[in-house]
Amino acid sequence: MSQVKSVCVYCGSSTVSDPAFDAPTIELGRRLAESGITLVYGGGNPGLMGKVTDACMKAGGTVIGIIPDNILKIEPRHDNVTELHIVPNMHVRKQMMAERADAFIVMPGGLGTLDETFEILTWKYLGIHSKPVIIANIFGYWDPMLGLINHMAEHKFVREEHLSTFTVATGVDEIMSILDATERDDSAVLSDKI
Repeated sequence: MSQVKSVCVYCGSSTVSDPAFDAPTIELGRRLAESGITLVYGGGNPGLMGKVTDACMKAGGTVIGIIPDNILKIEPRHDNVTELHIVPNMHVRKQMMAERADAFIVMPGGLGTLDETFEILTWKYLGIHSKPVIIANIFGYWDPMLGLINHMAEHKFVREEHLSTFTVATGVDEIMSILDATERDDSAVLSDKI
């Protein structure tokens, strides 16, 4: 076991989202770089995706972007990253992001962020990976989602042990503390199990 060296950050690409989430996202990118943790993300330039990337790169960090070629028709890619991989589809993107990351952070976002979040949580409780998933509940953004998960658990559609597949953090300091206390699981091999 060794310390977390890379994290996949899921977040929104909307250019008109609430600007209250900009500062925490920028802080996260900077803090990842300062901690020597590689940022893995969806490869886009707009919204919080661009902000976390720009902050990480500006602070001297390493960023790996992974974007499907069909997304390039509707969303600009980020050309100022350490590595940019253009892949054939969303499935390859999500698998590659998961393989490259030692942990996952869910920042505020929209439907795409929800898709990625629930997929990585499902993969975890199916035993496809055992990597940490941190829900960044910045300013209570994810309260409705967390309430829905608890509602599903109350009705026995989510087992009690599945509630431990993620950790909730309310700010960047807490996210970084969780990462600092986490040991990387080198035994998780996604490609053999998906």
